[in-house]
Amino acid sequence: MRIARWKDYELVDTSSGERLERWGNVTLIRPDPQIIWNTPKKNPLWQNADARYVRSSTGGGHWENRRPVPPFWKIHYGELTFRVKTMGFKHTGIFPEQAVNWDFAMRKIGESGRPVKVLNLFGYTGAATLACLHAGAEVCHVDASHGMVTWARENAEVSGLAEKPVRWIVDDCEKFVRREQRRGRTYDAIIMDPPSYGRGPGGEVWKLEDQLYSLVEMCLPVLSAHPLFFLLNSYTTGLSPAVMEYMLGVMVQKKFGGRISSGEIGLPVTETGLVLPSGSTAVWEAG
Repeated sequence: MRIARWKDYELVDTSSGERLERWGNVTLIRPDPQIIWNTPKKNPLWQNADARYVRSSTGGGHWENRRPVPPFWKIHYGELTFRVKTMGFKHTGIFPEQAVNWDFAMRKIGESGRPVKVLNLFGYTGAATLACLHAGAEVCHVDASHGMVTWARENAEVSGLAEKPVRWIVDDCEKFVRREQRRGRTYDAIIMDPPSYGRGPGGEVWKLEDQLYSLVEMCLPVLSAHPLFFLLNSYTTGLSPAVMEYMLGVMVQKKFGGRISSGEIGLPVTETGLVLPSGSTAVWEAG
């Protein structure tokens, strides 16, 4: 398992379906359905966290604040800066376990010794985009949500990366890639972090496990002649890392050679010294 290492973020403890987390100077309790153990909540922060997200029996939920939480505050990962906040559906705008993938992308770009163009699909608030920009790449950031792309641009500004070569695109990722195919544009690296559930161009509901193969397949024509890497991430429980690795093997590795790998990514839990699995990643990289 690849483990994310932070200073500004800490997974303090886990128990009874919840995470106790420190985000800079703010402590939060958020639900996590995979935490099925009921270990003792000995840390006093369980009773003294700044805010807790409480699920509703009818769906959704709300934040209950013990003390005022800023509308936005900043956390840092190395030289990257992110604006985070308590959002609906328990989120904060950053998935801290993804830091291992940011590190991978920065390392590959830095070691390549050549100009690198990256396509970041389902780019959310731009953490992977910032990592690639910081490493010296040119990035095309695509997300269907105007609000998320605006947030990503703000993250680039507070990280001092606003003047780096980046295109911010608000669009359906599949439609955008199809247009890039027709334009003949190519990229040396692709990062794809699609949601577990989504809607197609006609509004139809789709599940990632049913659509992932076609999503990866549509990206093959926009890979350059000598691509650097293809990074695929998922939080869908029905997609094991090995399944995603096999998918990259039969499509990307078959065409370009190189090597493939996969595994879970996780966060260290301070109270127990154990690691909480937090997602799956599969990677193709040039040999």
